[in-house]
Amino acid sequence: MSIPVISVSNLRKRFNLEAGFFAPVGRYVYAVNGISFNIGRNESYGLVGESGCGKTTTARLLVRMYRADEGGIVFREDNGNALDVGKLKGRGLKSYREKVKYIFQDPARSLNPRMTIYKVLSSGAKWSESKNGMGEKQLREEASSLLEEVGLSPDDLERRPAEFSGGQRQRISIARGLMMNPSLLICDEVVSALDVSIQGQILNQLLDIRKKREISFLFIAHDLKVASFFCDRIGVMYRGEIMEEAPAASLWKDHLHPYTELLFAAGGYNTAGKEETPSIIADEKSAESKAIGCAFAHRCPYVKDECRNTKPLLREAGTSHFIRCLR
Repeated sequence: MSIPVISVSNLRKRFNLEAGFFAPVGRYVYAVNGISFNIGRNESYGLVGESGCGKTTTARLLVRMYRADEGGIVFREDNGNALDVGKLKGRGLKSYREKVKYIFQDPARSLNPRMTIYKVLSSGAKWSESKNGMGEKQLREEASSLLEEVGLSPDDLERRPAEFSGGQRQRISIARGLMMNPSLLICDEVVSALDVSIQGQILNQLLDIRKKREISFLFIAHDLKVASFFCDRIGVMYRGEIMEEAPAASLWKDHLHPYTELLFAAGGYNTAGKEETPSIIADEKSAESKAIGCAFAHRCPYVKDECRNTKPLLREAGTSHFIRCLR
């Protein structure tokens, strides 16, 4: 892997469950529990897992929507300068957020319905130091070019979000994210709410953008098949931990962790990637307490007594293939 554009080390985040005067004290949700990974330049890294596993919280920690309780995030600029994201504030944090852009799952809620598409794309750029000095004509030309890049027309600049379909609104969200020429694009379930045919169009569009701009991606999904198509490497998350990490092709053919096996089965695919009857998976255990042993022990079909009492480490099981399991 090339020099990482971003490095995450032992990241942890918990949320207080207190809500009101009579709420219990000292109850927490342990959302992210010591996660570590790197994303290289022009690399797509996937975080995959069920709802509630902590993947979106991880992404929001990266853009400082939340502050981490522990751990570090280091971002490397194009000139090689390393930034400690946890210590950024003011103009430094603003500049960082121009280089790491977030695309949300639901474009209908993330696009201001009162704005025209031109204002959606240009509003942030008008306050940006990197775009400082650009006149209205230049901004409009760049907005038009971005719409064409994502498969829309410059004639759409004066329309409003409500006039577009869900897939078109997601394209607008992608164009907005590209307006600042970021180094890293965080895609949070960007195709999960779309029809299958539209999913393929958006994914192919993102692949073209990556090839053209040499941009890095953090791609968050619950569908391992989609992630395996788009990503170079994948980290499989469960209860805030990476259970398995491997190159996408290797994970598709030779996944090792029981949880990864269940995720593929739930999607209707076996080890060879052929369709089969989905397996029934039990409900995910609440993350309101720290796991003493393996976080997946209560659901694992191969569980032993030591799994419930011994915390497994993420160890190498092959070339660039890591697994958190005592088997």
